[in-house]
Amino acid sequence: MRQSLLSLAVAATLLGGCSLIPDYQRPETPVADAWPQGQAYPPASETGGESTALQGWREFFHDPALRQLIQVALDNNRDLRTAALNVEAYQALYRIQRADLFPSVSADADGTRQRIPERLSQTGDSTISSQYSATIGTSWELDLFGRLRSLRDAALEQYFATEEARRSTQISLIASVANAYLTWQADQALLELTEETLQTYEASYALTKRSHDVGVASALALSQSRTSVESARVRLAQYKRLVAEDRNALTLLLGHNLPEDLAKPLDLDAEPLNELPAGLPSELLQRRPDILAAEHQLKAANANIGAARAAFFPSISLTANAGTLSPDLSGMFDAGSGTWLFSPRISLPIFNAGALKANLDYAEVQKNVQVAQYEKAIQTAFREVADGLAARTTYREQIQAQYDLVAASQDYYRLAERRYQTGIDSNLTFLDAQRSLFSAQQALIIDRLAQLTSEVELYKALGGGWIEQRVGQTGEAAPQS
Repeated sequence: MRQSLLSLAVAATLLGGCSLIPDYQRPETPVADAWPQGQAYPPASETGGESTALQGWREFFHDPALRQLIQVALDNNRDLRTAALNVEAYQALYRIQRADLFPSVSADADGTRQRIPERLSQTGDSTISSQYSATIGTSWELDLFGRLRSLRDAALEQYFATEEARRSTQISLIASVANAYLTWQADQALLELTEETLQTYEASYALTKRSHDVGVASALALSQSRTSVESARVRLAQYKRLVAEDRNALTLLLGHNLPEDLAKPLDLDAEPLNELPAGLPSELLQRRPDILAAEHQLKAANANIGAARAAFFPSISLTANAGTLSPDLSGMFDAGSGTWLFSPRISLPIFNAGALKANLDYAEVQKNVQVAQYEKAIQTAFREVADGLAARTTYREQIQAQYDLVAASQDYYRLAERRYQTGIDSNLTFLDAQRSLFSAQQALIIDRLAQLTSEVELYKALGGGWIEQRVGQTGEAAPQS
């Protein structure tokens, strides 16, 4: 008996390397080798081993208030907490699947007492029979064709995919908090600008009203001046509402109230963000967590094919137990009460109406689906980064032009005010200068917000940002969160 068990164990060991999982081949990258904007940095071989690595958010965001809010969100946001719990759940599922590779051992104790009536008793008298047992048993499925290992590998890849999904959620959360914060700051700047402009309009209206009262200004000029005042009041109410809504949206992302000791925010013109290097080669998108998650899902689907193939072959399981058996509880451990059982079992599928073939077809189709999703993830990432790089160049030109427009509008406003006060021009020119300046200043804040949020989106599209770092010739820079 011992020789038979040893022979089966040796056979299992020899066949343990058998796997029916297809050889994994990473699909070809379905995008260009460089961004449409071109390569801005030389290859690593030309820079003495310099490469790029994921940059932590603390290095990218300069604003101390924004850093503080991001940390609060990382500690309290419920979506990120859910993603972390999902990682723990898939880790537990992997451990469950891995445990199937090992024998299970259990200890059991059992006892029965039964009364047999006279009509069924062999002696014609009622009897009471007793039986007590205590055993230690084990069961083990020999994974000769790699079915269990395939399922284990699939569970492991699912776990890795969930971890990458958590990283993706974290990067998205950081970007969302940054965008919400920048929007809040921009709306506060617009609110302050509107309050200052309203004061200017009200002063101009008071001057026009005095002129109208003495018969210098017409009723039309007074009505036009009043229209500007009321329009500014409308904008003031709108921005007050937007600031309150921005604060509420930011609080939701934080999962906590805004800190009472919030650091003093930087001005939008104070470069609150670090500049990301442009012109990175497209293959570095393999570091993006959503692309890595898609590849792990692809590997899991590939492993499921191995499990589906193994289902066509016989499965062998071993069951054994040893212990004591006695009709009396007091005699369970007496000499001669020992018992053992060995029960090998082999199961060979013969007919199942095509279920196994359909299961294999389904596994192969799922792999093709994951290939398409992996390629789509790369294409989406490539477009997002290309859009971000294009936005960087055009926003720089747009912001500079908007600064020039504000400066020109300020000159126009000063000249129109001087000419109106000296009586050279009418009130209409002065009002037009006021409105032009207000509109240009509003547009500058809005454009600056769009520029900053586009940089945040580029940081997100690059999988957390990039920073120059020296690594070995064959080494890879490790991602950071």
